[in-house]
Amino acid sequence: MNAWAELRDARLEDERVLLRPLTASDRAQVHAIAFDEEIWRYFPSRVDSEAAFERFFARALEEQAAGTRVVFAVVDKALDRVAGSMSYGNLAEAELRIEIGWSWLGAAWRGSGLNTHAKRLLLRHAFERLGCERVEFKTDILNARARKGLEKIGATCEGVFRSYNFMPGGRRRDAIWYSIIKAEWPSVKARLWT
Repeated sequence: MNAWAELRDARLEDERVLLRPLTASDRAQVHAIAFDEEIWRYFPSRVDSEAAFERFFARALEEQAAGTRVVFAVVDKALDRVAGSMSYGNLAEAELRIEIGWSWLGAAWRGSGLNTHAKRLLLRHAFERLGCERVEFKTDILNARARKGLEKIGATCEGVFRSYNFMPGGRRRDAIWYSIIKAEWPSVKARLWT
């Protein structure tokens, strides 16, 4: 069995964080941190009600089961608590291309370094286990924090897809794309592990 076929069961970890498949049993821990409007400010969906949470959580599990997205629970190992979630999506195995996104952390973990630990595990797995030639990221052009974070890990800004999608409230989001390609991975890796 190849590494892409095993993606749904991937467990990635270092001394600080464990990334493991999101399961229905994570519902209570995710629910406890998901009602923070700052998380959803730049997402094309919101978790601002019980119904919205149920849709959000069910969709993550459905896409995981369908194999269209690999949804990870981000677990803070020191606390043994779910701190948020990140995903592999837009899985293009034939092209050796994957997107890392759908990333969010609860308020207690933002700015703690947990995001960098998680992203470097996802990148290492993508390039070294899956054999990716390209890893993509996209965010709202207004999301300065995400853009700074992507630049910090060494992703290259590729441009803006204008009027890319609707946002809650009807605004049309301009999506800004970043990537890291296989040839850049050694220098990105060196930066991330210093």
